[in-house]
Amino acid sequence: MIKQAIYHRAKSAYAYAYDKETLHIRLRSAKNDIKSVKLLGNDPYDWQPNEKGEYEWCLKSTPMIKQHSTSEFDYWFIEIKPTYRRFKYGFILNDGIEELLFIERGFFSVEDEVIKKDVNSYFAFPYLNAEDVFKAPDWVRDTMWYQIFPERFANGDDSISPENVLPWGEGEVTIDSFYGGDLQGIVDKLDYLQELGINGLYLTPIFESPSTHKYDTVDYYKIDPHFGDDAIFKTLVNEAHQRGMKVMLDAVFNHMGYHSPQWQDVVKNGEQSEYKDWFFIHEFPVVDEEGAPIIGTYETFSFTPYMPKINTNHKEAKQYLIDIALYWIKEFGIDAWRLDVANEISHDFWRDFRKAVKEANPDLYIVGETWHDSYAWLLGDQFDAVMNYPLTKAILEFVATNHIDDQGFVDTIVEALYRYPANVNDVMFNLLDSHDTPRLATLADGCEGKIKLAYLLLYSLIGSPCIFYGSEVGLEGDNDTRSRQCMIWTDAACEMPYFTHLKRCIELRKEYSGNLEFIYHHQNTLIYRKFDEHHSIYFIINNNPYHLTIPLIPELKNKEVHELYRNQILSFDETVSLDSYGFMVVKAR
Repeated sequence: MIKQAIYHRAKSAYAYAYDKETLHIRLRSAKNDIKSVKLLGNDPYDWQPNEKGEYEWCLKSTPMIKQHSTSEFDYWFIEIKPTYRRFKYGFILNDGIEELLFIERGFFSVEDEVIKKDVNSYFAFPYLNAEDVFKAPDWVRDTMWYQIFPERFANGDDSISPENVLPWGEGEVTIDSFYGGDLQGIVDKLDYLQELGINGLYLTPIFESPSTHKYDTVDYYKIDPHFGDDAIFKTLVNEAHQRGMKVMLDAVFNHMGYHSPQWQDVVKNGEQSEYKDWFFIHEFPVVDEEGAPIIGTYETFSFTPYMPKINTNHKEAKQYLIDIALYWIKEFGIDAWRLDVANEISHDFWRDFRKAVKEANPDLYIVGETWHDSYAWLLGDQFDAVMNYPLTKAILEFVATNHIDDQGFVDTIVEALYRYPANVNDVMFNLLDSHDTPRLATLADGCEGKIKLAYLLLYSLIGSPCIFYGSEVGLEGDNDTRSRQCMIWTDAACEMPYFTHLKRCIELRKEYSGNLEFIYHHQNTLIYRKFDEHHSIYFIINNNPYHLTIPLIPELKNKEVHELYRNQILSFDETVSLDSYGFMVVKAR
């Protein structure tokens, strides 16, 4: 038995409360090393007399299932409902040669009755407190997001466009190119988005700022005048809600814009500024005699002198930012906040932020921008989700760039799922591209088959999927500037192949959700299952530039199936043939 590969930790992603009655318990072991695992445990206070009349702890064992496997590990799972919400437990591990008891204290023989009855040597979930259960809004699981970069989406009101506005879509896109996109343009296109199946709008920053991207906020309480005003934003929120769409705004609380009144007060008054402690200033002055920023005198986002970093631990600065979040919730009824550079702000700030916004709207969705393991932010006291870039990388590297093979894809997805509890994974914000990344169409070299396959994966995996505006018309862009091109508007947009494909993926995702099981993978082909208590559907994928015949799994061999994507009835034999980058979504009849 390869003991060094075996892993479990209580009160973690390996043992957590799924709801107020249910515990999920997981165990990791080396791939193909352990033949069976049993969960051994009980309420720590359940002691009964034995045949000698002596009281002893009543242990009960239950088989665990092997839920997932990677190239290195097997992952075991069980769901239990402790009667009194208390539970102490260990694992009986059998590799076909020996059987061991694995508890918090270590590995022991199952014949060691002294250790076996020592209740304090076991892993413990002391009490399932309902208040500690991770809880995100239920509506998120069924939300199909559409990210909009407002300046480049649609120009609905020429009268408020910047003076230096360019003709829509013309010229080379730069970070300083203004095309006049605005909120009215978004309102005008809501029916189009509804036709696609979208029911969640994520808007990058809309507050006053001199830039195209608006991540250098000047006034958090004011809609940028080139985007519109409070009235049109209220119209946008109301019209979206009437169509069953949620609205998420982007909060930039890590840093302010250089031209914000608070920072300009520091520039003007130096050490005498009432706002000097709102920022991380190392020395004064912060500008030279010509008014240019003195690099290194204050902390910034990245090394950008025009984005001074906010001291969110300062009492007044913290309250100012939290009040901003509350203002847009209470006055306009937004449904979610996406939090920019969230990982560089203190956990203490986010705990206070969550308490405040959840009190204002318990059903608000909070998404943090992080690009790494984010367990510390997803304990139920800060964020509901983060932008799921590990999933992004897995799909892009498997399909678009061919950097990893089928095994690498399965490994990455499974490891991502075991990084967080299942109730966190259910609401993760999944994406393939954004304003910060190259676009999928560019990474896939414009290959229609690859692009469609990537979107199928996005909508079939666990989480809340989001597409970047223009994905449905094949917009391209190789970096964070050129990925922000003007949206292409044509009368035939709804008939374009990516539009119809995404619409069908969204329809299937809304109808079929549930758990994930990888069943087969070989030579860049996959068969995996999405299932719950009501249905079980199978995705068969050929991620190769050539036709391939795939052996079918027992559940589908010699069966009549309903191919859901194309709505066809098919009769399978022992294999199925798929074209290059082909796929099927089937349900056994």
